[in-house]
Order: sequence, then C-alpha cells, then structure tokens
Amino acid sequence: MAALLLTGVTALAQNGANKLIRKGNELYQKQLFSDAEANYKKALEQNGQSAVGSYNLGNSLYQQKRYDDARTQYANSLKTADNSRIKSDADYNIGNTFMEARKWEESIKSYKQALKVNPADEDARYNLAYAQAMLKKQQQDNKDNKDKKDKNKDKNKDKKDQNKDQNKDQNKDKQDKDKKDQNKDQQDKNKDQNKDKDQQEQQKPEPQPSKLNKQEAERLLQALSQEEKKLQDKAKKVKGQTVPVEKDW
Repeated sequence: MAALLLTGVTALAQNGANKLIRKGNELYQKQLFSDAEANYKKALEQNGQSAVGSYNLGNSLYQQKRYDDARTQYANSLKTADNSRIKSDADYNIGNTFMEARKWEESIKSYKQALKVNPADEDARYNLAYAQAMLKKQQQDNKDNKDKKDKNKDKNKDKKDQNKDQNKDQNKDKQDKDKKDQNKDQQDKNKDQNKDKDQQEQQKPEPQPSKLNKQEAERLLQALSQEEKKLQDKAKKVKGQTVPVEKDW
C-alpha cells in the first residue's frame, strides 16, 4: 500500500486540522492505528474538504482491516484532491481493498485508473498483472467446476437411466419367467388331467359278452326285483323311526 502522510499546512484549510493530522501521523508511524484514526476524524470535523485527512484516515482504517470503510475514505479524498499523487495513490489503495475482497474485476479497474494518472507506478502495474491473472484463474476454476458439475449431472442421469433400464429388464425377465412358469404349470395340469383321464379310461370295465341265456337272465331280474322290494320296504321302515333328542343339561 502506498503511504502518503502529508503534513503541509497548504493542504489544510485550518491550522487546527493540520495539527491533528500531524498528531495522527505520529501515531500512525508508531502503528497506533486506532489512535491515529481518532485524530484524522477530528481533523476532518474541522476541515471536511481535506483530501489529505480523508486519505490518511483511509490508511489507518486499512491497517485495521476495515477495508470497506477505508475505501469510502479513499473515494472521499479523490473528490477533493488537487494533486496527481493523492489521486494515483487513492486509486491504487482502492484497488487493494477490492483485492482483499477478491473482487478482481473491480481491483483491475482501480489499478488501471491509478496507472492512467501515474504511468510510472510499478506497484500499480504489478498489482494489475496479479489481479488479471487471478481473475483468469477464477474464471477457469468456475468453468472447471461447472464442467465437473455438468459431468456429474450427466453421470447421475446415465446411472439413473441405466438403473431404470436394468429394472425394466429385470421386470421383463420376471414377467417372462412368471409367464413361462404359468404355462408350464398349465401344461403340467393338462398333462395330469389327461393322465387321470387315461387311467380312468383304462380302469373303466369294458362290456363283456353275455354268457347268460334268456331263462337265467329272467331269473336274475326277478331276484333283483325282489331284493329291490326288500330294500324299499326296509327304507320305509327306517324312515318312520323317531330320532332321539340329546338331553339339554
């Protein structure tokens, strides 16, 4: 960071503000940045148009890592600065605050502005090149991360489709197997039915040629008739009997 601790009374509108800035500079050199900040603020209360006061206040804030506040004070110094050194160094320090925030595009813009005012500023030139390199790296990293994310997304999609196809094939195989098993069961059932039918056909007595003559057949029919009559009489007799009822206790 370019340090500019100006104490010339010509840069101040009032001697009181000049005295406070000098005191602030002494504290700044002793690295008492918070105390220096207090003196610079008091100086600006007396002379709010002091580019030196705003610039030095920005430096004390920067050393306390309060980069946003420091940037505000550097910007204030640019509004009232009447010499190129303050302007160039203010832009340079604004670039530094953006660099601390890793805002490479903004820092590049500030360093370019500093070089426009002071082309001989090698620090600004170096920081510009560094910020440009970091921006390029950031863009490449973002691209690589996006490509990796897209690749993982495609990979997950392919895996999902593969699992879907695999499940589909498994379901189809299961359906085919179930259908095959069902057909086999039906075939076995039909086979068993045909076998049972064949067995029944085999067991069914075939008609034998009659060896009875006419008289023997008549006697057999009479005997069957008498036996049937006896069975009918017996059935009627049984039908008339009462059925005993079990006792309910």
